[in-house]
Amino acid sequence: MLQKGDKAPDFELSDDGGSKVRLSELLAGGPIVLYFYPADFTPVCTREACLFRDQHAELAARGVRVYGVSSASAETHARFREKHGLPFPLLVDPDKKVIKAYGASGPLGLGVRRISYLIGPDGLIKEAVKADLRLGPHTEFIRRVLEAHGLRDAPAAGEGKDA
Repeated sequence: MLQKGDKAPDFELSDDGGSKVRLSELLAGGPIVLYFYPADFTPVCTREACLFRDQHAELAARGVRVYGVSSASAETHARFREKHGLPFPLLVDPDKKVIKAYGASGPLGLGVRRISYLIGPDGLIKEAVKADLRLGPHTEFIRRVLEAHGLRDAPAAGEGKDA
């Protein structure tokens, strides 16, 4: 996993609509949240995506854009986005090159870890969290991102925790 202060590796991936996305171009528009997750349509991944969806307006109001990354196909991502009303792109990493570069590979290279990063326009990691099975740390991550960008109505630290 990359740490606060590390340089985020540049990449180019396709999004769920087939458009190419390059990190360096995304960062020209301001900070981004880049979150890695195991799979579309699984219970915890769905709740995580909906957590980002539900905070999207507040993040966007502060100039922070969200991008999800997994190894699923563009078609699966598109169905997942549509079913859950996700207002942010999902990026396709079928060979897991970006997943590996960001330290999100599971043990022995199997699967994908649940990791979220805030990447500043300078390309440096500003915040990071890893929590494979619980969403509470990701909720806290979003709260820190919102606070860092001046929003005071961030979710409480206990909201979104798994039961």
